[in-house]
Amino acid sequence: MTRGTPPPLVVVGDALLDRDLSGRAERLCPDAPVPVVEACTERARPGGAGLAAYLAARDGRDVTLVTALGDDPASDRIRDLLQPYVRLVALPLHGRPVEKTRIRVDGQSLLRVDSGGEGRVGALTDAARQALRAARTVLVSDYGRGVAAQPEVRELLAARAGVVPVVWDPHPQGPPPVPGVRLVTPNSSEAAGFAPDAVDGPATGVRAVSRLAAVLARRWRATAVAVTLGRHGALLSYGDGHPLVAPAPEVHGADACGAGDRFASAVAGLLADGAVLSEAVLGGVAAASAFVAEGGASAVYVDGRPGHAERARPGRPDPFEVVSRVRAAGGTVVATGGCFDLLHAGHVSTLRAARALGDCLVVCLNSDESVRRLKGPGRPFVPQEDRAKVLQALECVDAVLVFDEDTPEAALDRLRPDVWAKGGDYADATLPEAALLARWGGQVVVLPYVDGRSTTNLARVVCQSAGDGHPVPRAADHRTREHAGKGGVPTWRSR
Repeated sequence: MTRGTPPPLVVVGDALLDRDLSGRAERLCPDAPVPVVEACTERARPGGAGLAAYLAARDGRDVTLVTALGDDPASDRIRDLLQPYVRLVALPLHGRPVEKTRIRVDGQSLLRVDSGGEGRVGALTDAARQALRAARTVLVSDYGRGVAAQPEVRELLAARAGVVPVVWDPHPQGPPPVPGVRLVTPNSSEAAGFAPDAVDGPATGVRAVSRLAAVLARRWRATAVAVTLGRHGALLSYGDGHPLVAPAPEVHGADACGAGDRFASAVAGLLADGAVLSEAVLGGVAAASAFVAEGGASAVYVDGRPGHAERARPGRPDPFEVVSRVRAAGGTVVATGGCFDLLHAGHVSTLRAARALGDCLVVCLNSDESVRRLKGPGRPFVPQEDRAKVLQALECVDAVLVFDEDTPEAALDRLRPDVWAKGGDYADATLPEAALLARWGGQVVVLPYVDGRSTTNLARVVCQSAGDGHPVPRAADHRTREHAGKGGVPTWRSR
């Protein structure tokens, strides 16, 4: 895997305009049994290949989007939304792009209205030819509106497929992938539609999906096919009978719209970085799951100003986006903090109790340098990336924010949680967090400590069992004021 600036990505496909009209529904229409949606607010975002390109750019990658746009208000809006984040190379569109409008109440979609889409894609421009010929990694985000079917586009994509990674996200109304692509990413219903003769009966279960993926990989002459399975993850087949299943973590997001675009954009980005297919598919599943957990497409906010797109790490929810989404819905933001070095039952008990206090839990995690300064040169036992991954894998943790300071004061000031949860016994002490939380009306709470559980004790047991003779530094008592400062007042150090 490469380090530094991520390699660039070229996205090819149909850009759409998506709108959400969100309001409240408190009564029924008098002349029909349908809800009356009032006080609507509108949020627009790029859709289709535009969303895939934006999500790839949000990962910190330079993205070029080859798409078709016309001279109409919807095309102009797509340009305004995307130009601050991606390089647009537009083919002529004779007509209008698709506009999709969802009517939503309390996070649920009541209705979707589609319009436009009658446009015809024109000939390639010199800029489009140059972008495709120079592409180092390509994502084809086909929404069946003509860009991926344009003859010269297909000719150039076929030439690049033998040289660089090409990921093809197909559409039932679009053309088949060109031969030689690295990976094709249909969902299970699309796969069944592409190969209705491949299985007998419903295309459900690992056996049937494995058969579909293998048949499609051979039929399309692709290196591999990854069939996405929603909450069950994805199945990767190279055309033989031994597929890889990439399971998805359990998520509770209600809006799965755009998850396929997130999967495809993350997979293409990871292949650009040098990952092998299995690594890329595992990373794509993690990224798509995190995307749904953050709120899906309804949580994507594009304001058309440079610098707005968060450079989020693929597969890890951005804590500030999580907080913004929960606040927008009127929810309660809870935060807690610590080193979480060798996660144990006491940690998990505290985290679960903290999550139960609100609608999301953000863990402020001490970085490796911060842990070393607080606990000595032998710590942490587990590096911050792995500690963050383990925490993020817990159902009760919505996001992780790594901070480098000795205390979480600056992180808290940025997050401004409604509740800051402390694990331990501080009943007789004044907590310094209380004054900070009071500045924005927050509350500090203390959660019961699980007796007998500590990282130091766990490490001592491991070392004794291993018989390596290495002593474990003796720490202060974790059950009561573990980090007491002068006068018995706890300092900012945390478990």
